[in-house]
Amino acid sequence: MALIGYARVSTTEQHLHLQQDTLSTAGCLKIYTDTISGTKSERKGLTEALEYIRAGDTLVVWRLDRLGRSLKDLIERITELNSRNIGFKSLTEQIDTTTSGGKLIFHIFGALAEFERDIITERTNAGLTAARARGRQGGRPRSSLSDDRKLHMARQMYENRSLPVKEICKALGIPRSTFYKYMKNNLGKQG
Repeated sequence: MALIGYARVSTTEQHLHLQQDTLSTAGCLKIYTDTISGTKSERKGLTEALEYIRAGDTLVVWRLDRLGRSLKDLIERITELNSRNIGFKSLTEQIDTTTSGGKLIFHIFGALAEFERDIITERTNAGLTAARARGRQGGRPRSSLSDDRKLHMARQMYENRSLPVKEICKALGIPRSTFYKYMKNNLGKQG
């Protein structure tokens, strides 16, 4: 049961000394570091720490924001650690998932993140409903082949084999997928 530290600063102008000293004082046997923004998903030091750490160990950070880019990201990382039977400790916030109090705090964070996701979904749905009530529709704009004249021209060029499909699409300003969709649906219809 070892304590493994992880420290991160965002820029080369910042120093890791404070975090490293605090992690060493807390009893971390090994400390992995990154000098990279927390918004970057690729963090070599964190990846190495997660590969090194074993079941029964505890990952220790100076502050919560050193580990996760967002609350959602933080919860996902701690959940992953928990599934591997690895503890997590944040020294500044005094959170320790190896204790019952720390587990409670983590579950509260999880509930808050889920609540936040639900609120975002509700707002999105309410916005879509309001837009539909005003006659606005979401999704991709209607294709330019909805014009009967253009559809007739496309069908004629295709049936006469006067131009390759690529050229027909270029002339009408449409993607091939739209052309084929309309040809499939309208080939038998008279124009």
